[in-house]
Amino acid sequence: MADSVADVTHNVHSILSSSDRDFLLRNTGDQVKIDSLKGKKLGFYFSASWCGPCRGFTPKLVEVCDELSPNGGFEVVFVSADKDDEAFKSYFSKMPWLAIPFSDSETRGRLDELFHVNGIPHLALLDEAGKVITEDGVDIIRVYGAEAYPFTSKRVQELKDIEEEAKRNQSLRSILASRSRDFLISSDGNEIPIPELEGKTVGLHFCATSYRACTLFTQKLKEVYKKLKENGENFEVVFIPLDDEEDAFKKELESAPWLSLPLKDKTCAKLIQYFELSELPTLVIIGPDGKTLHPNAAEAIEDHGVDAYPFTPEKFSELDEIAKAKEASQTLESVLVSGDQDFVIDKDGKKIPVSELVGKTVLLYFSAHWCPPCRAFLPKLIEAYHKIKARNNDALEVVFISSDRDQESFNEFFAGMPWLALPFGDTRKEFLSRKFKVSGIPELVAIGPSGQTVTKEARGLVGLYGADAYPFTEKRIKEIEAQKDDIAKGWPEKVTHETHEHELVLSRRNVYCCDGCKDEGDTWSYLCAECDFDLHPNCALGDKGSINGAKEEEKPKDGWVCDGDVCTKA
Repeated sequence: MADSVADVTHNVHSILSSSDRDFLLRNTGDQVKIDSLKGKKLGFYFSASWCGPCRGFTPKLVEVCDELSPNGGFEVVFVSADKDDEAFKSYFSKMPWLAIPFSDSETRGRLDELFHVNGIPHLALLDEAGKVITEDGVDIIRVYGAEAYPFTSKRVQELKDIEEEAKRNQSLRSILASRSRDFLISSDGNEIPIPELEGKTVGLHFCATSYRACTLFTQKLKEVYKKLKENGENFEVVFIPLDDEEDAFKKELESAPWLSLPLKDKTCAKLIQYFELSELPTLVIIGPDGKTLHPNAAEAIEDHGVDAYPFTPEKFSELDEIAKAKEASQTLESVLVSGDQDFVIDKDGKKIPVSELVGKTVLLYFSAHWCPPCRAFLPKLIEAYHKIKARNNDALEVVFISSDRDQESFNEFFAGMPWLALPFGDTRKEFLSRKFKVSGIPELVAIGPSGQTVTKEARGLVGLYGADAYPFTEKRIKEIEAQKDDIAKGWPEKVTHETHEHELVLSRRNVYCCDGCKDEGDTWSYLCAECDFDLHPNCALGDKGSINGAKEEEKPKDGWVCDGDVCTKA
């Protein structure tokens, strides 16, 4: 949250006005003279209705402005990035502050450049003299809200120091109570004083009921909670709601055996920051002394249930040893068999016993039809599969593990695959995703003939080496790399080429696009690092840059993205 601009002062009237305008607008259409802003701290808010993060941040900024409005010392100016006047007016109608007229695109563009707007939402904060305090206003407001006023670096540091002091002296009350509330609410709506939980081990259950992973974990947590209560353990759970939907919250609370913070309570947002929440589900464990015992016990509860209690470092060390022992004794059956679910299926729906796959290298292919990178990777995997099977038909099998949203999508995607699958909706999918920590798709996990995990990075290996990556072991990859090194023997370390003004240096690259022929390349490139300019060796050297003068193998184009080259879960 470092200030991106220091000691820059602007003439507010000059940067906000134009040759034929000396006013700003209210959402009522009223005009407000720019000179009326003299003596006020200002926030220049760059935002747009089409921007999801903007729509999420705007209510927070409205809340801050409402809290600060009694002192009259702070005003926000909306600088719209909307696509048309109608969208601007609709979005602006929800804002209590001023705006640059949408028609004045010249001023809006000038302010974008002046305050280095590379993404939105963006909030530049200025003091009464027009001096830029910070351009990181969005982060400051998100973390500290109105408490950050007057938004100076000194005030932000004070708040950080207060946070650090609070962590050193953490207690259940300091975490869960606010100035106006010292209670939690029960499923029947009663207010339960926070001190009643002191001396207990408490799990803070951060949950978004709209997120399926949270819903599944909540069911598991309820089972564990019930058993611990039956065993007489001094354990409580506090629900930290992350949803805004009141009906969903009420439904969840009514069925919960534990307590909760009120919906939309400011403490919920503060706890997200305080515990640096980065994933869901999360269960933060607070010990009987009020100190944080574990930042997230959700995975331990999923894997070990009540045996994870009391969530102490000693218990987690014990669980780690158990996990290592399980890993060492892993078999294909222990991975793919669960109760009477001891089979996979072919495209005709025929059940194939997992026992028939024992002794093969098995690739677990986590994928989905809706995921563009999955669809782009599939032809490469099919090609490698057929080549490996052609060498030895019994060497390899692939099992498709679907994240599709319905049976029809599963059927359509699976129809184009030459291998096996878990049935759509199979409960083993959740276990496998958790076991191999699958956070994004496509992902390809290689299980060796012994049943041991060979690598979780098989997707990258297939992408780079195709069928040559088989059997995906570290030894095999080292052999391939050695062969790649041999290919470049005799090639000049540096070349010049008519297509580029600078000298090109022979460099190891993973995947790149050749700036000469525009095809994809890998392993070796003649590179100008300054210009990020690549040439295939055969483009740079002619026949001398390939084996026996052959053109490098063309790679499938991956033109679809969700986020980079991976569709990542929400």
